[in-house]
Amino acid sequence: MTEDEQADRIAAEIAGLARSTGRTIAVAESLTGGRVCAALAAAESASEWFRGGVVAYASEVKRAVLHVAEGPVVSADAARAMGVGVRDLLDADVGVAVTGAGGPDPQDDQEPGTVFLAVVDGSDDGSEPVRRHLDGDPGQVCAAAVTEALTLLVDRLRLPAVTSSGAIGSG
Repeated sequence: MTEDEQADRIAAEIAGLARSTGRTIAVAESLTGGRVCAALAAAESASEWFRGGVVAYASEVKRAVLHVAEGPVVSADAARAMGVGVRDLLDADVGVAVTGAGGPDPQDDQEPGTVFLAVVDGSDDGSEPVRRHLDGDPGQVCAAAVTEALTLLVDRLRLPAVTSSGAIGSG
């Protein structure tokens, strides 16, 4: 199965979970340049649960639009801020974010293939960003990062919904 086929399969599962739980999703992307949004937008009934996304490739855009603090943008802190920023900006229940160094050169002292991902909802204190090292050329790293982001999102959607006030609900 290709990375694109795998992304489509996971996005279909996300669509079902989002619809059944009544949760909306927003995406902030850097490294992947809109590929996570494209996968979600192509999923069934996306207009019901997909709020949209922000491709914040430039560091200045991450800071100005998504409220990422000064400092490295290829980091766990930046991924978390991007997720919270896009969730709040687009009034979604869940924000997913991906940032990383695709290569061929390091960025922010991170080796090529280093990716940080975050999925945030009302349980922000308990949703730690994750760091992955993905092998391959820049295109392969980006494709694998899309799959990683969608996988983290589907895992979060399988958990009970948590509102922005921190209350747990059935969906």
